[in-house]
Formats: sequence, C-alpha cells, structure tokens
Amino acid sequence: MPKISNKGIYMPASPIRKLTPIAEKAKKDGKKVYHLNIGQPDIETPEVMLNAIKNADFKVWAYTASEGTESYRNKLTEYYNNINYNITPEDIIVTSGGSEALTIAMMTCLNPGDEAIIPEPFYANYNAFACQTDVVVRPIMSHIENGFALPPITEFEKVITLKTRAIIICNPNNPTGYLYSQKEMEDLKMLALKYDLYIIADEAYREFCYDGRKFISPMHFEGIDDHVIVIDTVSKRYSACGARLGALVTKNKEVIATAMKFAQARLSAGMLEQIAGEAALDTPVEYFEEVSKEYTARRDILVDALNKMEGVFCPVPGGAFYVVASLPVDNADKFCQWVLQDFTYENQTVMIAPATGFYATENKGVNQVRMAYVINQKDLKAAMVCLEKALEAYPGRLFV
Repeated sequence: MPKISNKGIYMPASPIRKLTPIAEKAKKDGKKVYHLNIGQPDIETPEVMLNAIKNADFKVWAYTASEGTESYRNKLTEYYNNINYNITPEDIIVTSGGSEALTIAMMTCLNPGDEAIIPEPFYANYNAFACQTDVVVRPIMSHIENGFALPPITEFEKVITLKTRAIIICNPNNPTGYLYSQKEMEDLKMLALKYDLYIIADEAYREFCYDGRKFISPMHFEGIDDHVIVIDTVSKRYSACGARLGALVTKNKEVIATAMKFAQARLSAGMLEQIAGEAALDTPVEYFEEVSKEYTARRDILVDALNKMEGVFCPVPGGAFYVVASLPVDNADKFCQWVLQDFTYENQTVMIAPATGFYATENKGVNQVRMAYVINQKDLKAAMVCLEKALEAYPGRLFV
C-alpha cells in the first residue's frame, strides 16, 4: 500500500470539528445539542448581500482577475479608508476566505523552516496553515489570570532567533476574545521595527468590540507600512461564513507582487461571492449596532453564568464572540467527549471545544474550553444549565 506523506501525518485535526461525529450520534439518539463549539453565528446575513445573490444576472459564470474584481476592490478600499487604513485598490488581493489569505501571506513572507511568533492560545488552524507552508510556530504564552493579555515584549524577545520572520496576531482574538490595547499594539510596532519582522494581523472580528472599547490595527501606525499584512474576511462581519471570501491587504509592494503569483496559481476567488461581498459593503450601520448589542448581551449571559458555577473561571472578553474558561475537570478533552456521549439533562447536552487544540505548547489548556456565544439568548441560558449539571455529574470533576 502506498504511504501517506509526512505532511499529511503531521497535519493536525481540528479541535473544533473533531467531536462532530459524536455530536451527530447524540442527535440521532434524540438529544438536543447546543452548539457552542464553532464560530458559526446564527445572526442573519445582511439582506443586501442575499439580494445580490438572488438578483445576480450573468450568462457565464466566469473566472475573475486573480487579485479580485476591480469594482469589489474599489469598494473595499472605500471601506478600509473609512477606518483610516489609507490604502489603494492595488494594496488588496481578494482571496477564498481569510484562511487562503493567511496561507498566501505565510508562503510569501516565510521560507520553509522560518519562524512565526504567535501568542497562545491561538486559532487552531494556524497550526494547520504552518504545517501546510512548512513554517515553524514559536508560541508565547498568554494567561487566563489576566484575561489573555498580550505577553510582555521580553517574552517575545526570548524566542526571537535568526529565523524569526513574523509575528501573527488575531485581534480581537479567537479563541479568547481579548482585544489588544493601544499600548500593546505600539509594543508590537516597536518589535517589528527593531527586529525587521512582519506583523500579520488577522482582523476577522474587527467589528466586534464591546464596552465602548476601540479597535486598533497596525495599519493605523506610521512608519511600518512595509511590515504590516492584514488578513480579512466577510465570514464573521456579515455572518457569511459559507461565502469563503477574504482579503490580503498590505502597502508593501513587494509582498503584493509576490502574493499575486500564488493568487494566480489558484486562479481566482469566486465571482458570485465577490458580487455578494461588494453588495455587503452597503450594509447599513444599524445592522452592526444591533449585532453588537446582541453579542454583548450574549457575552454577559455566558460569562455571568460561567463565573457563578463552582470552580469555573472565565475572563470577560473585549471583542469577537468567544470565551476561554477553565473548568474543574481532570481533562477538558475527555470532558467535552463525555458530555456529548454519556451525559444528558432533560434530553439535552452541549458541544464545546477543548482548548488544548488552541495551544502549540504541549500539555497546556488541559482544563480549559473555548465557547462561542453564537446561539440565541434562550438557548444560551439552557446550554449553561446543561453545562453546570454536566460539571456536577462528571466523574473526573476536581474539587478544590
């Protein structure tokens, strides 16, 4: 029998999706499963975006330019410049989701064996993208006790080597919901300039900042244009995860020219998706105001309920729609499987993601879980009741 590649063997499985077969079995057995494991919002996609798909009028479903359609990039430029990015349409490559944008950025900026520093816990698929591109992840630890704030600059400097080429951040953060401050972003600017590094900023959750807090992008700083690459997507902003439409944005002309080679190799992003994405940019501001209110309410329900449970600790996130919480359990991977497979409360259970898959450092996050507050408030409250009952019943519960 022919052998599988080493890359295929080392490619990590998704911690977000790996329990799906068990969840599907629970549903077939008649249980109601509350899904808090994946960032798939139940918020309705903007009507202008859906109407653009319904009313699309073309005779040939054709390739587009590898960098994206001119009309979509022009309109994206208006959007970015309204938030003070000061870019041109030539600074944008439209991609098939933020995932492709990040993979192209890694292939463009890092050689095989080069290193990228990423504060952990981080979006689990960064490990997968690094595996695909032969990039070495150098994690530095953020801690639940201080809400997963950016580690001190001294921690970055401890792991910088001659092979370090980039710092990758997600802001607001997936999986923790942490929103980086002005000072933290200024520290990253200093590092990028001092060590001649790229800052690759995943800004998928840019619109989701709470409690009046301000979003800061490295694009807002002067003097680092050639160091900054922004990764973007319509998935979360417009609750359009299935559109698979993203963008790579940078003022570095050499990066754009090189990234275009990879963009050409995969031909183009989808035509219909770009029609929808262009229309989405006309989404009224009231849509985002209502969405922000809804997510704030859900966050408060989730965090309040968690912190009232004995032995549970959950920091209050400043953005995105995730939390990472510590549970009084021996092993969160075992608990997450047990709660789907062996537990029920009034014929209901809850699906959550073990946090170990969001760490690159071995044996970290073993008692932590990530939850996404992407279901309605009534179901979210019911899910918290299920979780509390599950913790009370779990055979591996720890009592402190």
